[in-house]
Amino acid sequence: MNKQFVRNGFGGFSFFPPVIKSLLIINVVVFLFDAFFLGIYHIENVPLSVFFAKYFYLQPIESGNFYIWQLITYQFIHGGIWHLFFNLFALWMFGVELESIWGSRKFLSFYLLSGVGAGLFQLFIAPIFSEPLPTIGASGSVFGVLTAFGFTFPNRPVFMFPIFIPIPAKFFVILYAGLAFLLGITGSAGNVAHIAHLGGAFTGFILYRFGDQIGLYRLINRLTGGSAYDVYDTYRPSSIFKRRKPVSSYYDEEEPEYYEIIDTPKKETRKSYLTYDGEEITQEMIDRILDKIAERGYQSLTEKEKRILLELSKRL
Repeated sequence: MNKQFVRNGFGGFSFFPPVIKSLLIINVVVFLFDAFFLGIYHIENVPLSVFFAKYFYLQPIESGNFYIWQLITYQFIHGGIWHLFFNLFALWMFGVELESIWGSRKFLSFYLLSGVGAGLFQLFIAPIFSEPLPTIGASGSVFGVLTAFGFTFPNRPVFMFPIFIPIPAKFFVILYAGLAFLLGITGSAGNVAHIAHLGGAFTGFILYRFGDQIGLYRLINRLTGGSAYDVYDTYRPSSIFKRRKPVSSYYDEEEPEYYEIIDTPKKETRKSYLTYDGEEITQEMIDRILDKIAERGYQSLTEKEKRILLELSKRL
C-alpha cells in the first residue's frame, strides 16, 4: 500500500463572502451612527460630529489635524446615502469574485492598502491642483478593487453608467481612471476627490502586479500574528480549497497539519469527476495551478488556468 497525500475539500462562490459582508455591515453601521447619534448629542454645545470629523476624517496635513490612523478610518465614513450605496454596490459587484479567488485575507489587505494609497494621493498630490479639504469615503479602495477586477477579467462585459452599453472591463477601468485624472488636474472635482480615485486605481494596479511577487501579503500576515498556514492560505483561493485537520498521525515539519493520509492501492488514481471543455480536471492539475499561484501570484496563470479555476469554483 502506498500513501497518497491530497489537498481536501471544495466550496463554491459565496454571494456575500466574509470580508465583503463585514465591510458592508461596518460601513452601514458607521453611517447610521454618524447620521443618528453624532449629530444629535453635544459636548459643551459642540456636536459630537465635529470631534468625529476632526479625528477620523482624512484631514489635510496643513490643517494640523492629520493623524496617521485617518488613512484607514476615512474609508468607512460616507457623506450621504447615495455616496454610501454606490460605493458598497460597486464593492460587492466587483469584489465578490476577487475575494473568492484570492482568499479573504489577501482581499482585505488589498482593499485597505488601496484606500491608504488613495489617501496618500489626496494628501500630497491633490493640493497641487485644488484646495486641500477633508476626505471621506471608500471610493479610493473601490477603485483599487475595480482595477484588479479589470486586469483579472479583462474581457468581462461591464455596463458603464450612464451609457449602459456593455464594454470590456479593461476599457471600463481605463475610462474611469482617465476621467478621474482629467477631473482632478482641471480642478473640476467639486467636492469629489478624483485624485484619490486615481490614487486608489494606481495603488490597486501596483498591488495586483507586484504584491505577490515581493511577498507583501505574506509579510502582512506575519506582522499581524498570522501562522504559517495563514500565510499559505493568503495565496490560495480559500473559499474554493479548504484544509481540514489531519485524520492520521502523519506530521510534516515544514507544513504541519496540511495533509491527510489516505491509503490506496498503488495503481489507484483519484478521480475528480469534473471536466472542462471535455478535459478531466484532475487533482494533479488543481495542485499545479495552486502551486503556481503560491509561487508567482494569480496573474501568472494562463487564461485557460484562470477559466478552469473559475469554472471549478462555480460548479461546486
